[in-house]
Amino acid sequence: MGVFNGAKWIWVEQNAKPDTYGEFYQEFIWNGGRTVCHLSVDGDYTLFINGKFVASNQYGDFEWYKSYDTVDVTPYLSAGVNKIAVLVWYFGTDSQRYIKAQAGLIFEVKEAGQVRVESGESTLCRYSRAYGQGRKKEITKQLGYSFLYDATKEDDWLNGSLEGFAYAVAVQKQCRLVPRPNEKLQLLAPPQGKTVCKQSETRFVIDLGSETVGLLSFSFTSSAEQKIVISYGEDLQNGGVRRLIGDRDFSVEYVAKKGQNDYVHYMLRLGCRYLVMECESPVDLHYLTVIPQVYPVKVKPYTAKDERAKAIYELCVNSLKLCMMEHYVDCPWREQCLYAFDSRNQMLCGYEAFEGGNAAYARSNLLLMNEDRYPSGLMSICYPCGMDMTIPSFSLYYTLSVKEYVEYTGNTTLVRAVFPRICRYMDAFLSNRKNGLVYRFKGAENWNFYDWSKGSDGQFLEEEKSLPDAQINILTIMALTCLREICLRADLPYPYQGVEQELKQRTREAFYDDKEGAFSAIAGGQVFVEIVNALAVRFDIVSGKEAENICEKLAAKVWEQSSLSMKCFTYDALLKTNKEKYRDAVLSDIYANYDKMLAEGATATWETMDGAAAFENAGSLCHGWSAIPVYYLRKLNVIE
Repeated sequence: MGVFNGAKWIWVEQNAKPDTYGEFYQEFIWNGGRTVCHLSVDGDYTLFINGKFVASNQYGDFEWYKSYDTVDVTPYLSAGVNKIAVLVWYFGTDSQRYIKAQAGLIFEVKEAGQVRVESGESTLCRYSRAYGQGRKKEITKQLGYSFLYDATKEDDWLNGSLEGFAYAVAVQKQCRLVPRPNEKLQLLAPPQGKTVCKQSETRFVIDLGSETVGLLSFSFTSSAEQKIVISYGEDLQNGGVRRLIGDRDFSVEYVAKKGQNDYVHYMLRLGCRYLVMECESPVDLHYLTVIPQVYPVKVKPYTAKDERAKAIYELCVNSLKLCMMEHYVDCPWREQCLYAFDSRNQMLCGYEAFEGGNAAYARSNLLLMNEDRYPSGLMSICYPCGMDMTIPSFSLYYTLSVKEYVEYTGNTTLVRAVFPRICRYMDAFLSNRKNGLVYRFKGAENWNFYDWSKGSDGQFLEEEKSLPDAQINILTIMALTCLREICLRADLPYPYQGVEQELKQRTREAFYDDKEGAFSAIAGGQVFVEIVNALAVRFDIVSGKEAENICEKLAAKVWEQSSLSMKCFTYDALLKTNKEKYRDAVLSDIYANYDKMLAEGATATWETMDGAAAFENAGSLCHGWSAIPVYYLRKLNVIE
């Protein structure tokens, strides 16, 4: 029968403004059967039935791959007239998590397959009076906007008090609607946070006990109408959180009414351990917390050889769970973005950590990335993304992720869906060759990033010289090798016969230094770094004695070290060359890094070993790409 056969995309007006909140209301008769609500929005939503919260959170998507949710609303209904209310937050400004499009809401309520109510010009609406409209106050460039809620202006619109409402207008949106490709997040009981600092009746610092991802919630009694600022962060410095870092502002605002105040923001998801509430007048704080939102996964049973390995494994698994939202995210506190490389690490670890390998979730992420339409032929920096920026190397890691998905699941149907896109990426790199070598991509929009280690981090938002380097050539070889294996498994023709071997030969000629017995990052430059040589061994640019020589130096740490996320290739190179010899070296490196995190009270894995101090005090203390010990502790049978 399909969905939305009669429903229309609607909004408050034709010309929507960025960072605005629309409220939509309609009534319908319920006869007692099972009833679902299908809905989709541009931006985010909160659904209420008869004044009660039911669901929230739009799947991040594209206009040409627009997801709709199916929500069972039966438990919220009563015989006779029922009320559906939807609060929609229209972002309206490109970010690294959202592509600007026409504002809109579409919904329908079906009882036993029959439409009871649907969006259209008979839907009542208005702009919210309580939410600040058009403020455009950013938290970060990646996260987008913060909010202001004024409790002194709230009314009972959820239950039909409709002052200021008018009929909605139909708007034009050209969307290909698809069912939500994975499950919705679940809400858990909020942690019983404790007040760790109460300097006065107007300032509170709350410790949630561990890194938490979810929805801001609080209850307090206010002595007066007043403005309150709530900041959040992952650690405490000088008695507070890292609220202001450069142009970032990790805070939200709330105007309290005199008396009782109870509030939940169901759309903005916070990643933090600490909350700071600063008031103008005294309040009696009942609670200030974050309601955890988690993707429904089940951790595989496991046994650990020792308590040390167990603690590290649990730290990493917890990080994986915290970094699973509608899709994989890198760091919940600062970005919440889906990156091709970051998610590769998360997928690989998820196959080992979760029952069923969490393959359906990994597949949904790979398909979402496949819908990206960055004009240059490369992948956007993340997905969905409205910014003109790419990390070229991440387009190559996508092929590695698809190969590993096929290896772990045995399912090749994904390959046929993404094969044309992978070939497009390969063509972009191979057409950027001169004298047989792949060159860095020109233009400030191309961030030639490989690792956070010195010399491998590229020039962010700056024009770089167009020259060949070892990383981009080795990673192109990696992608070609992965694609060849994918084609073999899926019985598809491999389009690049001979290219892989030719590129291997030219890469060796250009970057291998016989005297050092290793690869330089740039031709003739004598720049030796861990990541380049680990990749060279891992992807068979060298073998035999040459690989053994490189691995001895990798184990001895004689070169510029890779950061946490890229250590996976060093471990792969060592274990591939001589698992028995280098087993202890791999474990020793894991223990040294993650013991330090645990010793400093970490409840999730850090972005880099510099912790919070990284990136001018903007380092994340919860980052999914650093959870790689999950894979290696299992590979080495320390966790079984």
